[in-house]
This record gives sequence, structure tokens and C-alpha cells, in this order.
Amino acid sequence: TVLQRYAEMDPEQIPKAILFYATEHNLVIFDRYNKSIFHLLIIPRTRPPHYTAARLKNLRTLFQGDKQRAKELIDHMKEDSEELIKKIEEWMLKSYKFKWDVWVGFHAVQSLDHVHLHVISADMQSEHLKNKKHYNSFHPKLGFFIHLDDILDWFEAVPSVWRKNIELNPAFFEPLLKKDLECYHCYEEFRNMPQLTKHLKEHWEKLKAAGIAKMQRKKMIEDAMQAAKEKEEE
Repeated sequence: TVLQRYAEMDPEQIPKAILFYATEHNLVIFDRYNKSIFHLLIIPRTRPPHYTAARLKNLRTLFQGDKQRAKELIDHMKEDSEELIKKIEEWMLKSYKFKWDVWVGFHAVQSLDHVHLHVISADMQSEHLKNKKHYNSFHPKLGFFIHLDDILDWFEAVPSVWRKNIELNPAFFEPLLKKDLECYHCYEEFRNMPQLTKHLKEHWEKLKAAGIAKMQRKKMIEDAMQAAKEKEEE
């Protein structure tokens, strides 16, 4: 797949419109069909003999291999996601004058081969969010989108729970994509995507207004404190 090709390429050869940046262990690329305002992918670079294309095909193949090496790979993705979130928050402040939550997680069943971590802003504002499958695959509370911190918890579980979790059985997860449309903010249900999209837009506008007001209050307080400090020093 295209992700597998990127993972094996010299980052310098990947188009700048696709690659945001590369780290020692991972590539950070833009999701071409972003499902929120900010949506990027972190993909591990292919590094034989331990991290081959076959081992990195998906989470199931990764976890069926050496557990410690899988943990190291996920830890590196965690580290790079934290740096990426900082960059996204800088974009948010520059473009929208406030910052909001960012979700970090995997799809239980991938649409493309090669392990990839979604780093996506919590707004669901995108023209590419077109159908129930798109929406439910990123719903943060439905279960198909597995948060990175939950994956990390699996490594600390007792062996029986670990074995159960890493099955990632499509027969269990894929029906979640067909569940009724439900707002992840308030749990209101909708019959179709246009209704849900309109509703999500209303939540977004409220979030934006509250976020901007909060940043303005913060700046006023900081300015007042600075003015008071300067007065004391006179």
C-alpha cells in the first residue's frame, strides 16, 4: 500500500505535500482525506530485521511478534505524538486564536496496510467526513477508535487479558461502524449525516467562541499582572 511504500522510502524522496517531517523511528504525514481540521498520521519506518513490512502490516501482526519490541515501537509513536500535538496546538493558536483537544489513536481494523496512528483534532469539521463509517471510525467513545493510552495499558495487563485484547477481531469491531449516528458531545442521535454534520457545526461554533473568550480573559489577566509588576518596580 501507499503507507508501506512511504515507510520504506528515504524521507527526502517523499513529496513535501505529504510528509510533514521525519524522526528517527517514524514519519509524520498529512492525512489526504482529513476527517477534522487537523488530521495527521504517524507511521513507523520499516527497519528490518525486527520491524519488517510484514510485521508492521497492522496492529495484530505487530502484537503477534515480540511483545517488548512492539512496546518499544508504540512508545516511540507516543513520544512523537506528544511533539506533534505541540505543533498542532501552535497551528491552532495561530489560525484560530485558541486550542482544543487532540485525539490520538488507532483504528481497530485498518483500511490501509501498515500500522498508523491517527493524530486528529477533536472537532470533526471536514468536507471529507461524508458517511456513517467515516464518523463512527473516529467517534472517541464508540470503541472502533482505540486511544493510544488504552493500547499502552494493554502491555501492563495480565497475560490472559493481553491475549484477548490483541485478537482485534474484525467480527467484533466492524459492526461498530454500522451503529446509529450519535453525537460524541451530547449523545443526541441522528437519522442521517447532513443532520449530524449540522449539529456538530453548532457544537464547534460554541467551542470556538468559548475557547477564544477564554484566551482573551487569560491575556487580560496576564496584561494586568504585568502592569502591576511594572508599577511596583517604578
